[in-house]
Amino acid sequence: MPVALLALAVGAFGLGTTEFVMMGLLPDVADDLGISIPTAGHLVSAYALGVVIGAPLLAAVTARMSRRKVLIGLMGLFVVGNAASAFAPGEYALLAARFVSGLPHGAFFGVGAVVATGMVAPERKARSVSLMFLGLTLANIAGVPVATLMGQHLGWRATFLGVSAIGLAAIASLALLITHDHTHAPRVGLRGEVAALRSLPVWLALGTTVAGFGALFAAYSYITPMLTDAAGYADSSVTVLLALFGVGATAGNLLGGRLADHSLRGTLFGGLTSLVVVLALFPALMSTQWSAALAVVLLGTAAFVTGSPLQLMVMEKASAAPSLASSANQAAFNLANAGGAWIGGLALAAGLGVTSPALTGACLAVLGLGVAAVATVVDRRRVAAPASRERLVASHVPEHAETVHH
Repeated sequence: MPVALLALAVGAFGLGTTEFVMMGLLPDVADDLGISIPTAGHLVSAYALGVVIGAPLLAAVTARMSRRKVLIGLMGLFVVGNAASAFAPGEYALLAARFVSGLPHGAFFGVGAVVATGMVAPERKARSVSLMFLGLTLANIAGVPVATLMGQHLGWRATFLGVSAIGLAAIASLALLITHDHTHAPRVGLRGEVAALRSLPVWLALGTTVAGFGALFAAYSYITPMLTDAAGYADSSVTVLLALFGVGATAGNLLGGRLADHSLRGTLFGGLTSLVVVLALFPALMSTQWSAALAVVLLGTAAFVTGSPLQLMVMEKASAAPSLASSANQAAFNLANAGGAWIGGLALAAGLGVTSPALTGACLAVLGLGVAAVATVVDRRRVAAPASRERLVASHVPEHAETVHH
């Protein structure tokens, strides 16, 4: 694997850290700014909104630019957003800064995935994407816990300065390690990118992402009350258990990358099926502490096995102009985050029990399997249609047409 993938992983590490660290800093931010914790929770939503808007918008605006310059520019915007967060004088300034921080997130992963697959042989494409995503999963193991501790001991503003430093390191890595050979300006402009996004298979792949990762976030958004109320863990143990989720996600991401290079659809269906089983077993697994810890690891593994296959599938369906579609997949991921949390919350509000969000997640994973099955049928019909037309044309060619007359 090219060492240049390390530069993409460093950027992904910074993006993953700043996305998830706010959840651990909410009490500190709320106290410092004199706002309630629910109000501070809008800072999480502001980042997600930035991702959803920025992913397709920035990918479209930069459609004709060198992808190397685009990646460096996106990380520059990331640094600006996090530095602005560190120096924000009040709630509204911090909301705006978090929105700006989220803008480059989806476009970086989208364009980065295109660059990563362009560096390797066709049989290693999924693995190259998984190595870029490795930065995101490692952020859950190391980046988020360390950044949270930094915020608790040095103040939350120090956390965002630290994340800005990671962004500067990513810019240096991108400039040094990624050559111009793999990141030339795409020949297809904005019109071609938008045309590729109109394809039904692309939208089915995006729908699978929303349903599949919606299943994850329906459960993961409420993992803390499950661990404390159902499994009996102390609040102080939750941070370690969330790091276990990162371990599972890292293992699943690497496993999914390897398997998808052999069978893209097989890995996707296997991952979604595993996610259904794990989420369906959550109520039973949360009955004891050891099995609850195992459930957290299995949840991360099953969910992130599908990460690389879904990203690669979207890119293959829009192969002529993959940047916009690849970035749109990251927007779909964040829609899954918001939608899954909302659906899981409905189950809790209905009084179905503290583990009920996991069961709603299992239903969403089944929906993801259904969408993936429809996508498979559509693909087979599209492949079969040209062959049928060729056979039809051949059957109408007169036999004497092939006779050579002298």
